[in-house]
Amino acid sequence: MIMKGQKINDRYQIIKTIGEGGMANVYLAYDTILDRNVAVKVLRGDLATDEKFVRRFQREALSASSLSHPNIVEVYDVGEDNGQYFIVMEYIEGKHLKQLLKKRGNLTITEVIDIMLQITDGIAVAHDSYIIHRDIKPQNIMILENGLVKITDFGIAMAMNAAQLTQTNSVMGSVHYLPPEQASGTGATLQSDIYSMGILMYELLCGHLPYRGDNAVEIALKHLKEPLPSIREYLPTLPQSVENVILKATAKNPKNRYADAREMHEDLKTVMDDSRINEAPYVYPYPEDDMTSEELSSEIKNPPKEEEEEVIAKQITKDDLKKQNKLLIILGSIFAGLIVITTTIVVFLPMITGGKEVTVPDVAGMSVKKAIKELQNKGFKIADDQKEVSSDEIDEGKVVKTNPAGGSKKVKGKEVTLYVSTGSSQITVEDYTGQNYIEVKAKLEVQNIYVAIEKKDVENSENISDTQIIGQSVEPGKKISQKETITLYIPNITTKFPDFSRGYTVESVQKWCDTYGITLNVEYVETTDYAPGTIYYQSKTVGYTVSSGTSLSIKVAKTKEEEQAETPSDVAPAGGIDGRETPEIGEGLE
Repeated sequence: MIMKGQKINDRYQIIKTIGEGGMANVYLAYDTILDRNVAVKVLRGDLATDEKFVRRFQREALSASSLSHPNIVEVYDVGEDNGQYFIVMEYIEGKHLKQLLKKRGNLTITEVIDIMLQITDGIAVAHDSYIIHRDIKPQNIMILENGLVKITDFGIAMAMNAAQLTQTNSVMGSVHYLPPEQASGTGATLQSDIYSMGILMYELLCGHLPYRGDNAVEIALKHLKEPLPSIREYLPTLPQSVENVILKATAKNPKNRYADAREMHEDLKTVMDDSRINEAPYVYPYPEDDMTSEELSSEIKNPPKEEEEEVIAKQITKDDLKKQNKLLIILGSIFAGLIVITTTIVVFLPMITGGKEVTVPDVAGMSVKKAIKELQNKGFKIADDQKEVSSDEIDEGKVVKTNPAGGSKKVKGKEVTLYVSTGSSQITVEDYTGQNYIEVKAKLEVQNIYVAIEKKDVENSENISDTQIIGQSVEPGKKISQKETITLYIPNITTKFPDFSRGYTVESVQKWCDTYGITLNVEYVETTDYAPGTIYYQSKTVGYTVSSGTSLSIKVAKTKEEEQAETPSDVAPAGGIDGRETPEIGEGLE
């Protein structure tokens, strides 16, 4: 057990315990070298001798340390100290979404979309590196007071390359957010995180989970077999477009889900557009029960060993498997027939009809008018709807590309879609100094620019707000492209202890301490080395950083007469002993 005050790696001093998990405990600690608070995750003592758990713990560190995104908790350090394996992470002062739900019940549509946009943006970066979180749930999503979301605990994340995406892994994660493929034991893919995010979005809107049961197996089977309860029956005013996002994310058949987090993120960006509010309900293009295979049957015969409390034992009867395999045969026959028909149309139809193939001209860089003329002269039709795309090379209003692409051979009469440039995707960076970082961040993120916020120490500043931008990583006037990151620096206002011997009285020191929450201890010392009332000693050195809750001791010079005057029994009665007026206490001492 790690105790308060203990140092890890002779650097991280433990302040308190802030969380306990199945694999590791998390502590708030102070980094004595970089002078900042950090979160330290330490592998539980009973698991530190288990090589399998140690490897998983180290894999977490390796995966998480490679990720850099404003919505993902940053990993600073990884190591081992006297048999204790630890990870040092960014310390987040905020609440996790489960705490917020307990307090609020449920969140508004606007709040949920904003939160999900941040989550999908962060997870998209992980997915780009083939890192699967595998445990997305509200307890692992922190939210700061300014609304910034931070994804925590890639504790069972697994870095995978393209060849590993189909590898079977043991089922882990929280059962309430568990994708059907993980519940069945066939392993996780990028789309497993999509399913968990869909369940999370459902819970944030409704305030409760879609599937409930008496035990983990019952809940897992509901994820496998039961359709998602209609969220619009619970929230009748919810736009159909929002329900469609949840329906697509939580499809039981991964083919019906978003391909990855970035696709879900792009869909969420337009979900409240007027043109989408009343769109048709999402219809699954593939059968929802097309989820099982011989591979699944094999998995059931050789189920994964239980590794944590929430591992789900797959329970499917032989009748279930026969029905599912029969359905697979039927669907396979239909699919094979479609392939034959498609091949016939593509290969033989031009021969039968005598259609002549010609090369699609490359019209990139041409005006729309000239491109249309060029394509029509070659015998192609022009699609009514033109697509707009940004381009750093092609001027606004000119053609960027076509579909089918220029240079490909197509039958005369084929319809061609033009992609027209909207201009450069780059933006010119302004001078954001002095502006509110929350407003600037929102403005830049709308333009698809990643924004990181960092604090810089600013001493005793009375004219700077803690939300005011004091610097930026990209100079004003320079251009930055979409998906690039700009760092905005805001003040970490620090106060230093002044020299109290210069012009301070006990009263003014007390007032200063009250302002910064410091306990003041005053000691009056008889001395002839200093003038009476002089503060000649302070326990905190000049320039030491102020921290609320600490204490300060000062020593004040005084004469022997002052000491007597301060003692109530030594104070003469009114009128004086011999009838003369007695001066006021302290009179003439200044």
